[in-house]
Amino acid sequence: MTDRIKRLRKESLDAVPTVSSERGVLLTEFFKSGEADGLSVPVQRAKAFYYIMANKELYFQNGELIVGERGPEPKATPTYPEVCIHSKEDFDILHSRPKVSFKVDEKNRKLHEEIVFPFWFGKSHREKVLEHMTDEWLKAYEAGVFTEFQEQRAPGHTVLGKKIFRTGLNGLKDEVRQAMQKLDFYNDPEAFDKNEELKAMLIAADAMINFAERNAQALKELADKEKDPKRKLELQEMSVICSKVPGSAPESFWEALQLYWFVHIGVITETNPWDAFNPGRLDQHLYPFYKADIESGKITEEGAKELLHSFWIKFNNHPAPPKVGVTAKESNTYTDFALINLGGVKEDGSDGVNELSYVLLDVIEEMRLLQPSSMVQISKKTPDRFLKRALHIVKTGFGQPSIFNTDAIIQELMRQGKDIVDARNGGASGCVESGAFGTEAYILSGYFNLSKILELTIYGGHDKYTQKQIGLDIPADFKSFEELTEAYKKQLNYFIDIKIRGNIVIERLFAEFIPVPFLSILTEDCIKNGKDYNDGGTRYNTTYIQGVGLGSVTDSLASLKYNVYDQQIISLEGMKKALDADFEGYDELRALLLENTPKYGNDNDYADDLMRMVFEIFFKSVNGRPNTRGGVHRINLLPTTSHVYFGSVIGALPDGRKKGIPLSEGISPVQGADRHGPTAVIKSASKIDHLRTGGTLLNQRFAKEFMHTEEGIDNVCRLVRSYFRMDGHHIQFNVMDEKILREAQTKPENYRDLIVRVAGYSDYFVDITDELQEEIIRRTEHQH
Repeated sequence: MTDRIKRLRKESLDAVPTVSSERGVLLTEFFKSGEADGLSVPVQRAKAFYYIMANKELYFQNGELIVGERGPEPKATPTYPEVCIHSKEDFDILHSRPKVSFKVDEKNRKLHEEIVFPFWFGKSHREKVLEHMTDEWLKAYEAGVFTEFQEQRAPGHTVLGKKIFRTGLNGLKDEVRQAMQKLDFYNDPEAFDKNEELKAMLIAADAMINFAERNAQALKELADKEKDPKRKLELQEMSVICSKVPGSAPESFWEALQLYWFVHIGVITETNPWDAFNPGRLDQHLYPFYKADIESGKITEEGAKELLHSFWIKFNNHPAPPKVGVTAKESNTYTDFALINLGGVKEDGSDGVNELSYVLLDVIEEMRLLQPSSMVQISKKTPDRFLKRALHIVKTGFGQPSIFNTDAIIQELMRQGKDIVDARNGGASGCVESGAFGTEAYILSGYFNLSKILELTIYGGHDKYTQKQIGLDIPADFKSFEELTEAYKKQLNYFIDIKIRGNIVIERLFAEFIPVPFLSILTEDCIKNGKDYNDGGTRYNTTYIQGVGLGSVTDSLASLKYNVYDQQIISLEGMKKALDADFEGYDELRALLLENTPKYGNDNDYADDLMRMVFEIFFKSVNGRPNTRGGVHRINLLPTTSHVYFGSVIGALPDGRKKGIPLSEGISPVQGADRHGPTAVIKSASKIDHLRTGGTLLNQRFAKEFMHTEEGIDNVCRLVRSYFRMDGHHIQFNVMDEKILREAQTKPENYRDLIVRVAGYSDYFVDITDELQEEIIRRTEHQH
């Protein structure tokens, strides 16, 4: 790391996340000006985007090599009032909460309260969503049966493909004009709407080209004033680059990085997509530029690393937009989940690892930043050297890069109907979610509480948390385990129906009122179809529902089956009395449930068969049900931080878990329930069909000394390979001793840089909630 990068990195780490009213004020100015009157919604949105990009303040950090911020300074985070209008009370919470806070100064608070809030109150998408939901949906949402991703964030979760690196925005504009010429107004009733969407794409592309030109001019002025000859040359070069990209295709490594960053800024300024837009297969996109520049002598490896270091810092300057309420609880982190994919395979199926892949791993290790997140795709053709290089980073306790099974991802995507080339060009984004990069809108709609459904089942649809009847009124005097599981299936199907109905309404609200023409022009085949990303314009369109608490519901079902029905140690009514008492006075029973009852994660078919049963019920309830974008609903299994929230709305469970304790995360076993080592865990986890999901998340925790020898690295490498041969989708490791974690709890000021793997992302240990800290500590620490 150069001294320049060390300074920029420190400045990024030290920057305090703040709320910026700039975007909200500019958006409001545009709509109050009358410029939007009489225009179609896509054109309104595109012109508003142009106005924002033409008038937002430019920021240049001293010494940086990649330019562009979405706010007026690093970590100044915009608001998106058309999606979610924050109240004064929301700002008070954001400003003062102890974890994941955003400071709101008086200037920004006043601008919001005097300009933004009065105009947008009553018009935001968040308000429209809640207005259009049924009473059943609202009750289930209040009770924590499910969450809703689009309650405060916009659809997104897409990844840039390779095309923009070959054409630039001007090339895409040419495609738009050709598509407009092909419109058939005589026979296509949608021709007018398509024309409006295509017009909007042209305006949005010009907005970003103009923004880049503004940066180019400002950099030229800075260069003219610069006294340091070396920096003067850099600023002049940066000005030339910004006058070229993203309008034209890049021709150098530096140009390719700057092109992507301008595109990234455009996507996350246009709206606040969940999760953040990201470059996906970065080593594949950049390698031709890297190779050409190295061979021509235009750049050295160290020069390329310095550019990549600067690129990493730009990601770290951009926390996720502020969230409050349930949305904050389900994803309580600054991380915006831009996930860099490395490795995998090429379009022809050959190994995709190249020399730049290793350079990027060096950058990940050297920078040690939470953003961007990183992962390695491992196929049968990937050399062990690449996997072991990644594991040498993992062993430092960073929690990155995460490790994915390329062969499983390709099979998942092809099962969903993707072309093999699109599948090979794909990977994972966000936490673990599979997608065809550059060609798919795979929108996450929210988390689904699998354990809550069991609680509702054994209490006849009555919710103990809200004290309301929210489920089906099925008598809970089950005479057999089969009756109980049949009732569980009925309750789950009932709530999935409620969730999917809500999804369909929300999709139409976004399609109607918040099109995203800039994101659309970047994603295949929105131009060809003349349709917006939010309205089914992309080649593939998927809606995911994420199941949470698989380990917890499995162990609870195993307990009921074993203790109530098979061994008849306690009656169902007796079990419910113990649950109602939160096991107070039932110490002997709780010890039996915790210590002498079959548990998932131990390669025990008694429990694992029930895990597979829950998976099948959930899969069949969701999979293949149509969305409104020409695609279908599918499942994946991941939690972010929702397993903590979902645990807080559930009473005691039959596995011995007490009221309010976090649920199991991803497809990992209940914390501490796996007693037979990591091999038993992967055997249990492999008993579901990962290939019928869009992603599963498995975390394990190792003692720090275990991976600090080459033998330990070899053993973990074999563990990963074994799991992937069984079609496992993802695995990641926390390498951290409990003693250090406990010290960090008592003296957080001494552990500001301590990083842990939470779920599908890493975070600073001292920044996560007390409940989440305890959940991570309770995870089984494998010694070998």
